[in-house]
Amino acid sequence: MSTEKTRGLLIVEDDLALQKQIKWSLDRFDSVTAHDRESALVQLRKHAPAVVTMDLGLPPDPDSVSEGFKLLEQIMATAPHTRVIVLTGQNDQSNALRAIAMGACDFLAKPFEPEILDVIVERTFRISQLQAENERLRSFHHPDALSGLITRDPEMLRICRTIEKVANTNATVMLLGESGTGKEVLARGLHDASSRKNGKFVAINCAAIPENLLESELFGFEKGAFTGASKQTLGKIETANGGTLMLDEIGDLPFSLQAKLLRFLQERKIERLGGRQEIAVDVRIVCATHQDLHALSKENRFREDLYYRLAEIVVNIPPLRSRVGDAALLAHAFVRRFAQEQNRASMSLNEGALKAIEAYPWPGNIRELENRIKRAVIMADSNQITLEDVGLASPAQDSAEDNSLDLRLIRDNAERGAVIAALGRVNGNMVKASELLGVSRPTLYDLMHRLGIK
Repeated sequence: MSTEKTRGLLIVEDDLALQKQIKWSLDRFDSVTAHDRESALVQLRKHAPAVVTMDLGLPPDPDSVSEGFKLLEQIMATAPHTRVIVLTGQNDQSNALRAIAMGACDFLAKPFEPEILDVIVERTFRISQLQAENERLRSFHHPDALSGLITRDPEMLRICRTIEKVANTNATVMLLGESGTGKEVLARGLHDASSRKNGKFVAINCAAIPENLLESELFGFEKGAFTGASKQTLGKIETANGGTLMLDEIGDLPFSLQAKLLRFLQERKIERLGGRQEIAVDVRIVCATHQDLHALSKENRFREDLYYRLAEIVVNIPPLRSRVGDAALLAHAFVRRFAQEQNRASMSLNEGALKAIEAYPWPGNIRELENRIKRAVIMADSNQITLEDVGLASPAQDSAEDNSLDLRLIRDNAERGAVIAALGRVNGNMVKASELLGVSRPTLYDLMHRLGIK
C-alpha cells in the first residue's frame, strides 16, 4: 500500500460527486483533484503527477470540449512525460481520437465501471514506469557530453553552460583551477560536445615530460633527426588532427618552446624535428593550469603574446571547498563506483562521515576526495562507511557570523545553501531531502524553482 501511495494521480472532473467517486475507487493511489483548467494546472505544477484522468467538458462551458482540449494541450507542453487518460461521453469517439492524436495515452467512455478505470490507471502507471526506465537506460548509452561532471553548485553549473556554448566554436579555451578540480573532465566534455567529437582527444602534461623530450613529443620527428630516431614519429599536435589537443600545466611549458607553439597557433602549421616540410594541422587547443599565467607574463616568465592567443575563452574553476553540497554528492558517487569495482555489496556513508566530508576543506580537491573514498571502501569493516574509515576529524561547530544585514539576501543564501547541501547529502533523493529540511516535497520544488536550483 505504501508503494502505491507514492504514485501521483491527478483527477480532473467538474462533477464533484463523480470526482469523489473516482477518488474513492482509486484510493490506493496518491490522488489530488481539480475541477477546472486553472486548478488542474496548479496541481500539475505543484505535485507533478505521473498520470492524469480528465473530463473534456470543463467549466466555464462544460457542454463544450474547448476547455478540455486547451488543458490537454497545456499538459503536453509543460509536462510531456505525463500520461493522460481522457474520460469522454458515450458517443464521443471523434473527440477521443482527437485527444489521442494530441498526446493522450488512453480514453474511457462514460458511464464506466470503477474496476475498468482501475485497470486502465494501473496499466498507465506501469507504462509510465517503463518509459522512465527506458529513458534512464538510454542515458547510459548516450550520455551527455558533461556526464563525467557531478555537481549542483550554481557556479559549476554556469561553467557547464559556458562549455556548451563555446564547444562548437574553434576558440582556444583556457581552464584555470587548482590541481584536482576537474580540468580534464571539462576539457573532454568540451571535445565531446563539439563537432570534433569523432576525432581524437589527445592530452599531454607539459610538466611531466623533460624539456629535451617535450618538443619531439609535441611536434614529432623525422627518421634520423637525432640519435635513436629510427623512424618517423608523429607528435601530439599532429596525432590530434581533426580533434582536440589538451595542453595540461601549460604554465610549465619551457620558454624556448613557447615561441614555436605561438607560431603554430598563428599559422596552424608545424614542422617535425629534422624535417623541412610544413604540415597543416586542424586541431582545437584547450590548455589548463593551476598557475596565474597573466601574472607570469607580467614577470616575463610566460610570453604575453602566447598568453593572449591561449586566453580567447578563460574558465575559472572553483575549488571543491567552494562548491556548496558537491563534496557529499561526489562522495556518494565514488562510494557506488568503488564498491562495484571492489566487488563489495551496496555501501553507504553514515551521518558522521558525511558531516566530516562536508566540513573538510579538501586542499587536494576532487582527487583527494576520490582517494580517501576508495581507501575507505576497501578498508571498511561493514557496509556503513564511518568517520574513522574516511580518516577525517570530527567537524567543529562553525561560529563564523555573516556581516550582511540584508535580511532577504541572508534568507535566500541560507535557503539555497541548505537545499543544495541537503540534496548533496541524500544523493539527490527529493523525498529524503524534503524530510531532512522539514518541508513537504512540493515546498521543496517551489524553493528550488525560486532559488534557480536545477
